[in-house]
Amino acid sequence: MALPFWLKKACIRTGIARFTPLAKRLTGGEPRFARYVSDRVLAAPLNELLDPATAPQSSGSDLVNLNLAAPEFELPPMLRPSRDATTEDAFGTEELRKIIAEHERRDGRTVDPLEQILITHGARGAYASVLDAFVNPGDRVVLFDPCSPLFHLGAKSRRAALRWVPTWSEDGRARFLSAGLTKAMRGAMLLVLAQPANPTGGRFSTEDLEEIAWLANRNDVLVCVDESFARFQFDPAPPKLSTLPGMESRTISINSMTAGYGLGSLRVGWLSGHRQLVRTAALCANLNAPTVSPICQHAAATVLKRDRAAFAPMLQQVRDRRQYTFDRLKGLGLEPTWPAAGVTMWVSVASLGIDGRTFAQKLLRDHRVLVGPGCAYGPSGASFVRISYAVEEGRLREGLSRLGRFVAESKNPISTVVTARVTTGEPALVTETEPSFSRV
Repeated sequence: MALPFWLKKACIRTGIARFTPLAKRLTGGEPRFARYVSDRVLAAPLNELLDPATAPQSSGSDLVNLNLAAPEFELPPMLRPSRDATTEDAFGTEELRKIIAEHERRDGRTVDPLEQILITHGARGAYASVLDAFVNPGDRVVLFDPCSPLFHLGAKSRRAALRWVPTWSEDGRARFLSAGLTKAMRGAMLLVLAQPANPTGGRFSTEDLEEIAWLANRNDVLVCVDESFARFQFDPAPPKLSTLPGMESRTISINSMTAGYGLGSLRVGWLSGHRQLVRTAALCANLNAPTVSPICQHAAATVLKRDRAAFAPMLQQVRDRRQYTFDRLKGLGLEPTWPAAGVTMWVSVASLGIDGRTFAQKLLRDHRVLVGPGCAYGPSGASFVRISYAVEEGRLREGLSRLGRFVAESKNPISTVVTARVTTGEPALVTETEPSFSRV
């Protein structure tokens, strides 16, 4: 007989059910992970969802599938993946997961491609599945300030209790106060961070990662690490957080084809981690947005197969643009922080006497240049904007030139009042409706 939800929840949360068939079924035989699962997972019809009859899976060239829910038509040759590339299950195509696992191995981390990698609808899909799997309303989620808007908006939408840890940058290193992180981690369910950070481009050092790992283990906190910009490392990278002592079983890593490979149109992302954490996230992902397009997965696999040496010239171009952007902004009298990695720069506009939102709105309205208002990235971002140097070199130069004219106008507003002639020959101020920022 099925247990009522309230009783099932009480048994799991109190630990009474740790060695019962319920917990073993829920966690695939590792009941110590039961305490992490959200109410959404507990309320799911697990028996039906895990029953092979619900979604029977099998593969092999000799398989004849008479269980198709839709017809199969021939694709054009340029879109046609190999038969092996289309062999997939709820976790994604085997081909793509094996290639991702090989990339992880080269970076010093060993993962099982069949049980520890889940293909998702971009990094957003990966993060959404983590939140759905492990965060309940009222659970404490720890964030470093500033951070991607996706982090806090996603957590707020699950009615989580946010705990911000202020950070600052020193020569490309993301810094934080130990006391602040220690306090925030008490009683927390999840810590979310990006390595390297977005928007600052700051990077947590080995010592910082070791402190984060120690606090996560001490407080039994899960950690979600966004590694979307990890490919843009201009200096030797510190170790992955998941490779530090005790972190393999509590770290979920996120990546995608968007930031590192410039292929956002594929909408292919992935998460990796301990098989039980990935298994739970997969349950939520497949309830909400199952099955990333096999064609897109095949395209992603094709790109990931390329020799990493081919990326070196591109990385050098981005490195040069970083230096150029930093020098131009400093020359304008602004205060950019030096990014150790990534493709964005965090720039203070406080010296102009306006906040980041006003700066971004006026720059877009008057000069048609779009930057990210810092207020979207956390409590400390009010006087900042995010500027990307990932754009093509010619457009980067043009954009910074326009930005330079805007800064000059802001410093000397009296001489730059824009006027227009009307039919009477009298000057009139030009007015425009302020743009609304629909996305950052």
